[in-house]
Amino acid sequence: MSSALSVFSALSPRGRGAVRFVAATWACGLVAAGVLAGAGPAFADETPQTQGGATATIGGLKTYGDAVIHDAGGSDVQVSAGLFEMSVDGGGTLQTYCVDLQNPTQRDAKYHETAWSGTSLGTNKSAGRIRWILQNSYPQVNDLAALSAKAGTKGLTESDAAAGTQVAIWRYSDGADVDAVDPQAEKLADYLQKSARDVAEPQASLTLDPPAVSGHPGERLGPVTVHTNANGVTLTPPADATTTGVRIVDKDGKTVTSAADGSQVFFDVPERAADGSAELTVQASTTVPVGRAFTSENRSQTQILAGSSESTVSAAADADWAKTGPIPALSARKNCAAGGVDITAANEGDETFTFDLMGVEHDIDAGTSRTVTIPFQEDQAYDFTITAPHGYAKRFAGVLDCRTQSDAGGAVTQTLSEPSPATVGGTAADTNLAETGGSAITPMITVVALGLVGIGATALILLRDRKPGQQG
Repeated sequence: MSSALSVFSALSPRGRGAVRFVAATWACGLVAAGVLAGAGPAFADETPQTQGGATATIGGLKTYGDAVIHDAGGSDVQVSAGLFEMSVDGGGTLQTYCVDLQNPTQRDAKYHETAWSGTSLGTNKSAGRIRWILQNSYPQVNDLAALSAKAGTKGLTESDAAAGTQVAIWRYSDGADVDAVDPQAEKLADYLQKSARDVAEPQASLTLDPPAVSGHPGERLGPVTVHTNANGVTLTPPADATTTGVRIVDKDGKTVTSAADGSQVFFDVPERAADGSAELTVQASTTVPVGRAFTSENRSQTQILAGSSESTVSAAADADWAKTGPIPALSARKNCAAGGVDITAANEGDETFTFDLMGVEHDIDAGTSRTVTIPFQEDQAYDFTITAPHGYAKRFAGVLDCRTQSDAGGAVTQTLSEPSPATVGGTAADTNLAETGGSAITPMITVVALGLVGIGATALILLRDRKPGQQG
C-alpha cells in the first residue's frame, strides 16, 4: 500500500451507489491503536477470570477480503473481514473470526478461552447459529469447490470464503447491516445466514471444577473434577510439595500425575501442615473445539474459534487450609446475563466467613457455599481483593465486556488489522475509537497523524527536486 493517504471510489453492494473511502497504512492504524489503548485502564499484571483452556496472542488478519458496514445514519464504513491467527502459549495455532465488530483489535493482545456466558454470546439467542456457520464454512470446509456449489457462487478463493463467512457471522453476532464487497463472498454470506441452524455451545478444551477448594490439615481437599476433550492431561503438583508434604491423589489416596476427562483428584494435606495454600496445574495437548470464545482483558475484539492445530491447553486449581476459623475457597466468573461478576465462596471452616464488597456485607456460614453476583456497568474496570484470617487474600481484576456496541447504541468502530480498514462515505467523525479509553486524545492523534503525512509529503517533494550531488 502507498505510505500516503489515497482517495478513490468503489461501488457498494446492493446497488447503494458510489461510496468514497480513505485508506490509511496499516502501520498508522497500529500506532493509533497503541496510543489509545495506553490511555485506558491496563491489567497486564493482574490475573483474569479465566476458567482454563487455551491462552494465545493475536497476530492479525491472515486471510481476508473487504466488507462494508451500512450505518443507520446513511454513512458506510469499509473494513477488512476474515480470519485472524493466534499463537498459543506453549505451542499451537488458532484461527478465529470476530464477534465484536465495533471494538478495535489490539495487536499482540493476550486472549483466553472463555465460556459464552462471559461474552456477548451469552445473551445472544443466535449464538448457536454462529457455531453452525463455523462448522459448515471455511476453514472447517476447505473444499472451496464444494462450498461454492452449495452457496451457488461462481467460484470462491480463500479470501472470498473468509470474508463471506465473517460477514455472515457479523449479521448474527452484532446484528450488523453489512455486506461483502466481492459478489461471490456476498453470495456465500447470504447462503450461510439463511442456512444457519441453532447448535449447542461446545465444551471447554480443559477446565477444573471447582477451581478452588478448602479444608483442614489432615484431610483430602476436593474433589476437583477434570473436564477436557484431550485424551489425557498431565498433573503438576504444587511447587513446594516436597516441603509441605501436600500430594495430589485420587479418591483412593494414591498419588497421581495424569488424569482423563471426568477424573476426580484431591489435595492430600498432612495433619501437621501449617496453615497455607497450594496450587495444582494441569496441562494437555489437544485441538480446541470450534465455536469456543476468546476474550482479552484490554478490550480487544472478542473472537470465536474457527480452527485449531494441536495446541497446549492448561488450567489451575488452588487449595487453602487452616486449623481453625473460616476457611474460604473463592473463584470468579463473568456473568453477562446478570451484568456482573459471579463470586463463588465456599467455607469449609468452623466459623462464618464474612466479607464486604462494594458496601455490601456477605456471610458464608461454615460448611456452606454461595454465589454472589457483583453488578458492574458495561466496560467498567474492576479490581478488588477479598481477605480472610490466616493471611488469605484473593484478588480479582478485569473489565466487564458483555455487549457489542450495537447493543449499547455506540458508533461504528473499524477493526484494526492488516491492512488498516477504511472509512467509507463519511468523515473521520464516522469512526470512533473511544472504546479503548482514549476519546479525549483522539483530536490530538488526528492532528499528529495529518502532520506526519504532511512532513512525509514535503520530504518527498524536497528529495524529488534536489539536484544531483546536493546535500540533504
